Amino acid sequence: MPIYMDRHIVPGIEAKHAAKAHREDLLIQEEYGCRCMTYWVDEKNGSAFCLIDAPNKDAVEEMHKKAHGLVPHEIVQVNSNVVEAFLGRINDPEGFYDVDDPNLKIFNDPAFRIILVSRTLNPISLQQQLGKEKAKRLTSLYREIYREEQQRFEGREVESEEQGFITSFVSVNQAVDCARAVKKRLHVAGELIQLKIGMHAGMPVDKSDVLFGDTVKMAKYLCNIKRGGPMVLSSLVAEIYKSDINGNSQGEKVKTIKVEDENFLLDMMDLLHENIKNPNWGISDFCQKMAMSKSKLYRKCTQVIGMSPNELFREHRLLKSLNLLKTERNIMQTSYDVGFTSPSYFTKCFQERFGMTPLSYVKEL
Repeated sequence: MPIYMDRHIVPGIEAKHAAKAHREDLLIQEEYGCRCMTYWVDEKNGSAFCLIDAPNKDAVEEMHKKAHGLVPHEIVQVNSNVVEAFLGRINDPEGFYDVDDPNLKIFNDPAFRIILVSRTLNPISLQQQLGKEKAKRLTSLYREIYREEQQRFEGREVESEEQGFITSFVSVNQAVDCARAVKKRLHVAGELIQLKIGMHAGMPVDKSDVLFGDTVKMAKYLCNIKRGGPMVLSSLVAEIYKSDINGNSQGEKVKTIKVEDENFLLDMMDLLHENIKNPNWGISDFCQKMAMSKSKLYRKCTQVIGMSPNELFREHRLLKSLNLLKTERNIMQTSYDVGFTSPSYFTKCFQERFGMTPLSYVKEL
């Protein structure tokens, strides 16, 4: 059966309340063909999350409704391995039993997590710039250092790709200290591989239909910021970390982003993703959607992201083409799929950006 995670928004909820509701679910779970695996409760943010093996979403809702009346606000289908990677468990942790009710096991485990996304230059582009041996050596060094620091600061590796990692942390301090340690140990090598780190925080179930979907997305978007160094904290992470935001203990400032700039970045990148295949989509369309003049859009884009709108648009299309060429290996189709009007113009732009033709890139793959 599929596994679901739901979110209950309950202002003022306490761990004891969540434990009682979970116990009520367990008593009738079989009536609805469900298996209640575990839950998380976040007293600070007034939320509880249940992990349930169930035939469908309706069964989850009906079971909760009968058990205690707390109908979920959101339900998403999840993979248990991904849940464990982000949150560290898929079953109840050790807890203690209430003195007044020895059958009630209570634990307080918030599901709020700090998500760190680390990215480097595409490996083949790196080889083109530095040579195969040096690129391979630096990439191996980066991956070795990152995994050592990730483990040292108690991060959980969610995903590993050629260009980097997605890591989940319980503590903001641990996430920031991990990023700083990686950056410090890599030193000049970090600049050569074009290391970028973005950090955002959030709940496992949000508006997205993917676990931590919006949180991971924003952390990835922060990696697109070209200004202010390799590490960027979202406004939420910065707020939590504000007691040491200037890095006094490390002698180093941390790049942060304001809420309004964060919203601008989110809107820009979402529009790019939605319209990447449309060759007629341009700056005028951006201006209309974002209710900005061309001059204001230009100023805001260069101020927040460090690139002009045209540069950002082209960069996004070309980076997307790298991933498509890995799977499709079809240069003509890829050029259209990323919104170029012709394969020849795509080839020209690709070579200018990466120092090699798309055909050479495909051969290297």
